[in-house]
Formats: sequence, structure tokens, C-alpha cells
Amino acid sequence: MFAPQGVAHPVRARRAFSLIELVIVVVIIGIIGAIAIPRMSRGAAGAADSSLIADLAVMRSAIDLYKAEHGGTLPALATFEEQLTTYTNDAGTANASKTSTYYLGTYLREIPTLKVGSNKGKNAIVATQGGTTAGWVYNETTGAISANLPDTELDVRGVQYNSY
Repeated sequence: MFAPQGVAHPVRARRAFSLIELVIVVVIIGIIGAIAIPRMSRGAAGAADSSLIADLAVMRSAIDLYKAEHGGTLPALATFEEQLTTYTNDAGTANASKTSTYYLGTYLREIPTLKVGSNKGKNAIVATQGGTTAGWVYNETTGAISANLPDTELDVRGVQYNSY
């Protein structure tokens, strides 16, 4: 049948997607998921690695500043936390309040907790690598500080955490 002149032909409305269109959409979503999910899962581990690097940089800077202000003397292991988180005098004796005698510092608000590995959540400091009671290893002779983790614990790139 023909429509009268000047009247548009009726158009059938499409009511659903074809099976081919649905399959194509599902395949595209699958491809995007296959690319995005591994990248997002590495992102969390990478963030923890970056946090460890940042914490070490802050602590190393605090140690260096302490050394510069105390005539080349490094913080002692036994009083490390007090010397870096409170005020000190020229000899390195710690005091909670700033006075005319205890005017140096503070260098850190608190010792950060380790963010990765088997000692995650610990902020105690020890002299030698090993054990599960501390998060950090500090050498009071050299001023070096590192994560207290075994050589077998690696970051997402395969680098040992204790070598950062």
C-alpha cells in the first residue's frame, strides 16, 4: 500500500538490541576489564611501595638535620624516638617542652609505621635486620635506616624492600 502524497511512511520502532550487538558490547567490556583490573590491582601495591619510599626519605632527612644541628652526632639507637620527636639540647638530651636549653628539634611528629611486608604496622627500631618486633633497622654509626624485612620480601618490580 502506498501512503498518500505528503504523508510519511510509518517507521517501525526498534524495540531491542540484536544478539550480535549484545555480544559486541560484552566483548568490549571484557577487553576493557582485562586491561584495567591488573593495572588497578598493581596500583595498591605500588602505593604501599611509594609510601615506604616517602617514609624512608622523611626519616633520613630528619636524621640528617639532627646530625647537622648536633655537630655531626647522630641520634643514638636507645633514644632514637625521643631525640627525633621531642626537643633536644646541644648534647642530644631530650625534653618534651621547648626551652632556652632544649631548643633543637622536633624532627618528626612520630616514627612512621612500616606500610608493607611481614612487619607491616610496626614502628619500633632495632640495630640488626631480622625478627618480627620492629619495623625499622637503624645503624647509629652510619645513620642508615631501612625496612626491617627479610631479603625474600620484594616490591612489585622485584626489588628487596630492605634495600630501599
